[in-house]
Amino acid sequence: MTFANVGTLETKPGQRDAVVSILVRPMAGLKEAGCLLYEVGINDAAPDTVFVCELWESPEAHRASLELDSVQEAITEAMPLLSGEMGGHQFTVLGSPLR
Repeated sequence: MTFANVGTLETKPGQRDAVVSILVRPMAGLKEAGCLLYEVGINDAAPDTVFVCELWESPEAHRASLELDSVQEAITEAMPLLSGEMGGHQFTVLGSPLR
């Protein structure tokens, strides 16, 4: 079954676009680690929030991806720009009318 992680990252004031630029860079090994989808977005009504929607082959694939050098580098670069507030939901995908 597919695993979904849909979340928000709160940035320090004015840092949203910088965080987005970090998260949309190609990350070596992400697809091979089991990432099926990784989308980053914004909403102008929330000027200091980054939205991330991820689909993974499994929860284990998601956890293992956090050890990839490319992911660790992105985390290290983004952390000083974040406020520390994060939210979201994780769930098992049961199906889709598109597949």
